Amino acid sequence: MTSVSLLGPGDEPIVLDATAPAAPVRVPTTRRYLMCPPEHFTVAYSINPWMDPARPISTELAMAQWTALKETYQRLGHRVEVIEPAPGLPDMVFSANSGTVVEGRVLGSRFRTEQRAPEAELFRRWFEANGYPSVVMPEHTNEAEGDLVWTGRYLLAGSGFRTDPSAHAEAQEVLGVPVVSLRLVDPRYYHLDVALFVLSEDLVAYYPEAFSPGSRRVLRRLFPDAVLATAEDAACLGLNAVSDGLHVVLPVEATHLADRVAERGFEPVFVDVSELRKSGGGPKCCTMELRD
Repeated sequence: MTSVSLLGPGDEPIVLDATAPAAPVRVPTTRRYLMCPPEHFTVAYSINPWMDPARPISTELAMAQWTALKETYQRLGHRVEVIEPAPGLPDMVFSANSGTVVEGRVLGSRFRTEQRAPEAELFRRWFEANGYPSVVMPEHTNEAEGDLVWTGRYLLAGSGFRTDPSAHAEAQEVLGVPVVSLRLVDPRYYHLDVALFVLSEDLVAYYPEAFSPGSRRVLRRLFPDAVLATAEDAACLGLNAVSDGLHVVLPVEATHLADRVAERGFEPVFVDVSELRKSGGGPKCCTMELRD
């Protein structure tokens, strides 16, 4: 091993490994996002393990946290489009669940739960009013970017709790990109986007215990250098994060995960989403990417 000796504050020697590879230079790319303000946010029902209607909810705090997330994206140079929220749809703030856009092609969503089903039509109308003439609405249950994660090379597709496995083949046909199916096994991580996120085209972070044994083997094969999250990272929905290739926007509690991604050359950007997490959502859940 080649080493370099330096003197520390007390003249003690510090040995650095000169052969250790430096983290790659990361380059951000400008993104366009679709978000929905949580003007009607509450937890009136329970459709995932995070939701407890008996817990107090502050719509005002949720709105402040969402606004800070939106302003964070804008400060990083990204463009944010906003869809009008509808009364009676408290989870419409989680726009990622209502459409998947790859190279201008749009696959809408079909929710498993009746409480969220009306959201799909509102987002379909937004797409058609904003320059997307051919929006395909799915035949199979498909909760969009909650379970369909585009890496730039593959569409990673989750199933096990919400999205029907048959929707994976439908997504491949509509979007025209290769699909890799992954099975989720922990009900706390009921969507793929709370168990895995894309850092760059060839690098992801994920929580292995959220996946079936076969899916773990697939992920190891596709992403041998992946950042592996801990149970603590996953428990604060740290993996519900958004990367632009350099900046990684993630919950303020996800300090361990932030350290791991920083070691890979990324810059963590913390946001507080504690109120929105009471409904099982984080930064990514609030963020649909418009990939034109």
